[in-house]
Amino acid sequence: MGHPVFHIAVIMERRALANRWQAQTWEAIGIIPDPGAAAPPRVLLQDAARSQWLHCGFQLELHRDEAENYYLNLSASQPCVFIVWRMEEDLAVPKFVTVSYGEAARFMDADEQVDTVPMPRDMCDWLGEFVNQHYRPEPKRRSRPPSFKGAKRD
Repeated sequence: MGHPVFHIAVIMERRALANRWQAQTWEAIGIIPDPGAAAPPRVLLQDAARSQWLHCGFQLELHRDEAENYYLNLSASQPCVFIVWRMEEDLAVPKFVTVSYGEAARFMDADEQVDTVPMPRDMCDWLGEFVNQHYRPEPKRRSRPPSFKGAKRD
């Protein structure tokens, strides 16, 4: 049996800045269900102040060993999708998409650019089903400090 997969496309936005050191900034602003097979990035909107690009062909694949990290994401006040992206020439290109806190943290630790976008309701439901099926929290074990274990007497 394969891993559950959610097909998505990522929307990246470039905004012009009135700044002498940096002319523009990029960020991931959203995801949508993937409209089809992988295709070259295409412009959704463009004017002097900003442009938005659609990047298709991403698969969000779930793995059982990440279930705790998915649970942490779902239990946050605003569940999110993490978008890992890099600059290629003059275009910000998404490279990887995840809903795992752990995976996102590993990319951030490696100094990758990681943005978050709100997780759509249908994806929350899909992820919630997976978490309910595969996540089993470790029972909490209370360990007593040695001073509480009692004196050793002869």
